[in-house]
Amino acid sequence: MSSLYIVLSHAYLQTLSPSLQTLIQLFVNRLDSVESVLPYEYDVFDFCKDDNERRPSENLGQVLFGERIETSPYKFSFKKDVKCQELCTKVYTKGKSEDKNMLDFLKRGMQLNYQHHWIVDNMPVTWCYDVEDSQKYCNPGFPIGCLVTTDGRAKDACVINSEFNKKNTFYIFNHVAIKITYHNGEGEGWRGARLVAATLEGNQVCLPMEVPGEFDSDLKITYTYSVTFEENNDIKWASRWDYILVSMPHTNIQWFRSVRSLKTSRENDAQEESGWKQVHGDVFRPPRKGMLLSVFLGQGTQIFIMTFITLFLACLGFLSPANRGALMTCSVVLWVLLGTPAGYVSSRLYKTFGGEKWKTNVLLTALLCPGIVFADFFLMNLILWVEGSSAAIPFGTLVAILALWFGISVPLTFIGAYFGFKKPAIEQPVRTNQIPRQIPEQSFFTKPVPGIVMGGILPFGCIFIQLFFILNSIWSHQMYYMFGFLFLVFIILLITCSEATILLCYFHLCAEDYHWWWRSFLTSGFTAVYLFVYAVHYFFSKLQIVGAASTILYFGYTSIMVLIFFLFTGTIGFFACFWFVNKIYSVVKVD
Repeated sequence: MSSLYIVLSHAYLQTLSPSLQTLIQLFVNRLDSVESVLPYEYDVFDFCKDDNERRPSENLGQVLFGERIETSPYKFSFKKDVKCQELCTKVYTKGKSEDKNMLDFLKRGMQLNYQHHWIVDNMPVTWCYDVEDSQKYCNPGFPIGCLVTTDGRAKDACVINSEFNKKNTFYIFNHVAIKITYHNGEGEGWRGARLVAATLEGNQVCLPMEVPGEFDSDLKITYTYSVTFEENNDIKWASRWDYILVSMPHTNIQWFRSVRSLKTSRENDAQEESGWKQVHGDVFRPPRKGMLLSVFLGQGTQIFIMTFITLFLACLGFLSPANRGALMTCSVVLWVLLGTPAGYVSSRLYKTFGGEKWKTNVLLTALLCPGIVFADFFLMNLILWVEGSSAAIPFGTLVAILALWFGISVPLTFIGAYFGFKKPAIEQPVRTNQIPRQIPEQSFFTKPVPGIVMGGILPFGCIFIQLFFILNSIWSHQMYYMFGFLFLVFIILLITCSEATILLCYFHLCAEDYHWWWRSFLTSGFTAVYLFVYAVHYFFSKLQIVGAASTILYFGYTSIMVLIFFLFTGTIGFFACFWFVNKIYSVVKVD
């Protein structure tokens, strides 16, 4: 079999004397595939194991994302080249069920194009290859092997070598040629070296390995590696990630797309009408299901603040890809600590709506939406556990999440609700009539459903491009680092949700339809429906996911994203419309 030629990067290495050799430890992470949502730990595939295996501590974000980092048997001495060094040999005996199951699982991994993810000095070991227009693309992972089908069709990585042509045969990449590039500090006044690059390219063979489709005889797989060291002082330590990030596709079009979205969002102007003045005595009539609306708005406020702070910190570089799991950890911690504004907003609005069941309001604010998310997450975790995936959250972590929820978030929500109910109800600029005004017959476009459906189109158009990259980072295992773009899109989304909701709200008020409370929430919240439709399109057109478990997991996690986005966008639209309605009716003179 062929090898994969790897360039690794590692930590600052300091040589105190010519006789001292510094050990370089390579770590391995979970293996995943674009054809399956189920990741697996390195050891599950029966690769060579470290005799003294240890796991570095993982933060909450890494655990939730299913990262399982451990030491590997790949250990190198700095500046000591090695060629075709044998690592271990795996023997699979015909007729032994355990060996057959191991080999079948390995072949299944090659068939689904499962990818290694190796780490040195917290940098991914990447596989770089040429794409169209002589550009180079770097993938933070490399395949465990490939397959030539029974009809002679080379799949996935088998296309890189014409020798991979035997029908119904698996080719396992049992050899890696590792090139470690380092930056020498002697010319800059400091002693030692820093390893600065990580790529994976080329072919080399030590012990070719073919795995037949049928297990009809004993099989021996020997894993080997080669390592060479090369000095390159042009690559600086601070910019060692650049070759990975710059190679990510389509980065050059995003500023144009983002600015264009901002321009598009400001092309519509409202036509001056006077019908809205006729409903001044009904416009602040409390909505039906005010309890549920206030709960949604409380949760939406919590999500909005969490998102804003997380993106802001990411823009400052605190949540970069080098800081593994930091983004998810930050989001969860912020959500837990932001129970107070959720309780305050929910209770204050519920009191404004004339509600009196404050205990029910607080409990629903603290438990309803988080409970739905946790139930969905728990069911997905059960599937992962049954499938033996490394992404299954340990029981202790689930207990810790529940402790954060009930021990911190829920009490903070009660505290916020206490202060919210102590405050007086929000004073409205006009009085509400005792007898509701009859709403005249509405045209098709001023009816609730068409307006709500149309309202989500413009905000979705603003996030469309970034959504593709975000879904790629989640499901296609690509690295997302453009938080500056994402923060700009976040601001544009705020503007478009607000403008679209205010515009449609004004049109409905001019048509003397004063039921704006729920409509303002649902108008911008309908953007989440378009998000779900796009996720379905992405599943069928961009992914090659197979299997019922992976499909259920995809749509299960997508449902969580859609619910969170629904609350987030709906809250933006509601408060924009709430501000607008208060503003215009505060200048109306009523006898």
